[in-house]
Amino acid sequence: MTDFRLTAQHTDGDLALAHVAGELDIDTAPHLRTQALALIEQGHRHLILDLQAVTFCDSSGFNALVGIFRCAKAADGTLVLAAVPDRLQRMLNLTGLSALLPAHPTAAHALIAHTPSQNTATA
Repeated sequence: MTDFRLTAQHTDGDLALAHVAGELDIDTAPHLRTQALALIEQGHRHLILDLQAVTFCDSSGFNALVGIFRCAKAADGTLVLAAVPDRLQRMLNLTGLSALLPAHPTAAHALIAHTPSQNTATA
């Protein structure tokens, strides 16, 4: 398996911030999805993924993000991205998914932007 880590740094009620590091590819995408969904199942239905340390993302990693978004939405939650690498941001823009997956320049910005009014917003 290639290098991959997901570390939950901040969990507060229904919000979780997780730092993702390494490559998101066919080998690691299932682990990303499993670990992120575990956070949602633990009651953290609003999930911020800090992607600053992601070094590579292929279509499998991209599809894992879409799957996590769908599961968060099914739990009446949200998925927000932070520090998205340029190449992945271009993929999100090209596919139109940037409209569904809001991105912030840093995890700190994403945390500040998370307000109670967002909890009822629909994507």
